[in-house]
Amino acid sequence: MSVFLTGSSGFVGQNFISYFNESYKIRRYLRGSNISISEEIVVHFAGKAHDTKKTTNPDEYYSSNTELTKNLFDSFLKSKAKVFIMLSSVKAVADSIEGVLTEDHLPNPKTDYGKSKLLAEQYVFSKQNNKNKRIYILRPCMIHGPGNKGNLNLLYKLVSMKFPWFLGAFENQRSFCSIDNLLFIIKELIENKNISPGIYNIADDVTLSTNEVIRLIAKSINSNSLIWRVSKSLIRNIAILGDKIYLPLNSERLKKITESYVVSNKKIVNAIGKELPIDSKKGLLETFESFKN
Repeated sequence: MSVFLTGSSGFVGQNFISYFNESYKIRRYLRGSNISISEEIVVHFAGKAHDTKKTTNPDEYYSSNTELTKNLFDSFLKSKAKVFIMLSSVKAVADSIEGVLTEDHLPNPKTDYGKSKLLAEQYVFSKQNNKNKRIYILRPCMIHGPGNKGNLNLLYKLVSMKFPWFLGAFENQRSFCSIDNLLFIIKELIENKNISPGIYNIADDVTLSTNEVIRLIAKSINSNSLIWRVSKSLIRNIAILGDKIYLPLNSERLKKITESYVVSNKKIVNAIGKELPIDSKKGLLETFESFKN
């Protein structure tokens, strides 16, 4: 089986190659090169990741996430390839969510990152499609795994330095996505022709609070977690002060750190008819273990 892969140098792309290298013949797309597809499957990971520091020119999101997808999908439709799998994001739907995010939620992204991803999705489903082709758009929440250098890495360093977590009074629930679960799902989508095309949220089965994640990190380094339940009102007042003068904590950052973001994976789990191989805690512990090196 042959795969045309974009985004091979990224975290998900590198893990895809390691996971499938012995099973599939993979040809990597080089950014800027002409797109010519002769493979059976197209797996599209390339794109501009969300820049939480807000230093990215908005045009970069639309060039990398929207226009590249358009060109790739047009080539896919002209080719003999049968399967198109695109990695989007839950942020194409909502930057924050009350309750549980399902595929039925009306998209209303607020950032250029989310908007560029949604435009790519809309383009894919606006095109007339041969019924012999299967098209899947995956919306994962926070993806993690060994070697990942995202926000979990920063939280790990904080706990490793024995720095107290002052926000213990804020209880939240967040969904995570183990790279192993994501790759398992992609394998099922490629090999099982009976899975209906469409949009699927991707997340582990169980949500965790930030406090629980901190306890897991402490467990992984054989340490005690330092979770302090400082008054919420005091923390909020400090954040308001941070809005006016430069402080590490401001109102926007406090909201991002303490808010809940729960993503339902029921649709994809029911579609593949199998349990995900990695549970939430085990997946996170494997990620934290990799941070030791």
